Amino acid sequence: MNPRGRPKKNASAMKMLGAQVAVFRRAAGHTQKSLAELVNLDEETIRSVEGGRRPLKEDLAARLDELLDTKGALSAGLTNLPEIDLFPLWAEQYVDHEQEAIALSSYENQVLPGLLQTEPYARAIFGSRVPTFDDDEIETKTVARMHRQGLLNQKDPPTISFVIWEPVLRQPLGGQRVFADQLGHLRACAELPGISVQFLPMKRTSHAGLSGPFVLLETPDHQHLAYQETQRGSQWVADADEVSIMSRKYAMLRAQALTPEDSLDLLDRIRGEQ
Repeated sequence: MNPRGRPKKNASAMKMLGAQVAVFRRAAGHTQKSLAELVNLDEETIRSVEGGRRPLKEDLAARLDELLDTKGALSAGLTNLPEIDLFPLWAEQYVDHEQEAIALSSYENQVLPGLLQTEPYARAIFGSRVPTFDDDEIETKTVARMHRQGLLNQKDPPTISFVIWEPVLRQPLGGQRVFADQLGHLRACAELPGISVQFLPMKRTSHAGLSGPFVLLETPDHQHLAYQETQRGSQWVADADEVSIMSRKYAMLRAQALTPEDSLDLLDRIRGEQ
């Protein structure tokens, strides 16, 4: 339970439970419409439950177990639904795209990108959240973030570009020791094949990224997407015109940033100041 005593909506588990409803429905020979009629609900409600967009209620789970002859599987799944989710639904969708992308471009002006974070640094970020995460949530989210980084060492990793604003390199999240280790890890990541790391210096008199951080992705079927987070949520951008605008912003950010070689020199100077 969370500090307020209410179970949290677990997007990943809701999606999985909804998929099970769909499997059981089809096995019983029902369409979404015919099942909805049997339980006196509209078809859209069944569709939303199966898609993980609407939680499965206890009474509906029990009714479906009876109608679909599922031996109590849905009720048991609902009872044991974990409270802590690895990611909210929008972040889960991002991770799915991230893991299969053939190209990633990331601009960050608040913290180092998740793919480049050490475990202690990630813990410090999750520990700084307001309202606070409990210890179990911090642990779960940190482990998940470390797992994402496996794509950097794949046999055929994506082509990845990072542009990071210089103040991020000077904010010692987690304390001096944690941050010193983080900068060393960042230096090592910058030398991995297929990765470009550039820093946007504070002395720049123009800045194309003042609207905040964002990520551009190219999927295996060459779809171009953009993703941006805000204080209270996030936004996927698939519209070609909007993605084009953000791509142009990123191109300008790369032009305004130091070269990868000069960026490493800046990083080494900052590390020497620690």
